[in-house]
Amino acid sequence: MKVQQLFDLTGQVAWVTGAASGLGFAMAEGLAEAGAHVVLADLNADGIQAAADTLRDAGHSAEAMALDVSDLQAVEAASARILATHGRLDAAFANAGVSAGPGPLTGKGHIDDLDAADWERVLRINLTGATFTVKAAARVMRPRGQGRIVVTASTAGFRGDGMVGYAYVAAKSAVVNIVRQASIDLAPDNVLVNGIAPGPFRTAIGGGRMHQKETQDLFASRLPLKRVGHPHEIKGAAVLLASEASSFMTGSVIHVDGGALAW
Repeated sequence: MKVQQLFDLTGQVAWVTGAASGLGFAMAEGLAEAGAHVVLADLNADGIQAAADTLRDAGHSAEAMALDVSDLQAVEAASARILATHGRLDAAFANAGVSAGPGPLTGKGHIDDLDAADWERVLRINLTGATFTVKAAARVMRPRGQGRIVVTASTAGFRGDGMVGYAYVAAKSAVVNIVRQASIDLAPDNVLVNGIAPGPFRTAIGGGRMHQKETQDLFASRLPLKRVGHPHEIKGAAVLLASEASSFMTGSVIHVDGGALAW
């Protein structure tokens, strides 16, 4: 198979959660540009409709889905609906996530500041929601004997990160091992499970603080590349893990982090 064919997603159906903006939208856009029909899902009903409209206006095949990833029944119904409508689900991206607020290196976010309600909310979305999405995708992919599942982890899942909150670090650390565990579970059925671990990107997470120059500069000072990422820089990893180019990859987590984990 030639390289161009390896990355071609024509005729495939991909599902991306947390796709109304930021990295999720960039992933969906990359998959659509590679030829996939993309189902964009998000809790923000108006935002996800606008995101799908943007892709359709650009000539791509896309649809919107309002979805709360922390509701297992809703997530399983969503994957079943995609299968019933399109007859297939080739790639599922468990990307939906929220910030846990600033970490201790910002002067806030110390362990004694930890709020129980915030802790539960972040884990419910970032860990439980991701796991529910993996489960729902596996249910429709396993019988077909093929599929790709991609989970958004974080560099904060591999080490302590004083720039982000405790619940975020805890959830993303767990997500890394969900990827590994599910890859072992689903490998006999040719369902490949991998992850993407972004470093700091210019997105709306955390109330938009990553769009503030002082926040960007603070994160950039801790990176070898000395800048934060732009969402379009996640597209390549997304297309790789959805395509035949990753046919011998499972249980891997790709770092797209400006070198954050290199030192």
